[in-house]
Amino acid sequence: MRTRVKMCGFTRIEDIDAAVQAGADALGFVFYPKSQRYLRPEQARLLAQHVPAFVQTVALFVNPTPAFVQTVIQQMQPDLLQFHGEESVAFCESFAYPYIRAFRVGAPDLDTPTKIVQHCRRYASAKGWLFDSYTSAYGGSGVRFDDDLLEALHAQHRPQDPPLILAGGIRHHNVLAQIQRHHPFAVDVSSAIEDAPGIKNAEKIQQFMRIMNQSPFQQSDE
Repeated sequence: MRTRVKMCGFTRIEDIDAAVQAGADALGFVFYPKSQRYLRPEQARLLAQHVPAFVQTVALFVNPTPAFVQTVIQQMQPDLLQFHGEESVAFCESFAYPYIRAFRVGAPDLDTPTKIVQHCRRYASAKGWLFDSYTSAYGGSGVRFDDDLLEALHAQHRPQDPPLILAGGIRHHNVLAQIQRHHPFAVDVSSAIEDAPGIKNAEKIQQFMRIMNQSPFQQSDE
């Protein structure tokens, strides 16, 4: 199966256009006020209007209030929510909206293979399990995590489990090796296609997608 590509942290229309033209499958918008990629809901609504059909929009949150999530849903109408903090299963499910659950590999409750497997299985209702590195920035840091910690989950992943999404330090020079090792449904890239946080680089976007498209792991869905 073809490995999908989510690009995250968009703040400008021209960067959205570049990602769409290059063939990105999904675009992420950050609603974490401490992030340099943070967007207000009204900003995201205007940006999302430039995303065409068949490219998904993802709204990323870190420990938000329910009211803020509802505001973003009403303003932007994203295709998916992504919870990147310490949100509970009940919180993630409370919006009756499709969601991705992110896990920061190496965090105190995710620092052994057994803990990772047990924690992930609680979020069986998620549309995807996204694995990122453990940093204070809650994503977009460009830092890799210990790949060995995912080996147990990869070995125990069941067909009925949500698909795996790989993030955290994904770059053009290591993405193929990471795909070969973990066989993710999708990869998530942010800082590797930027000149600065929230400022994407069209050439870096194209370079990343060229490598993905030339990968022996990329096969047609037909």
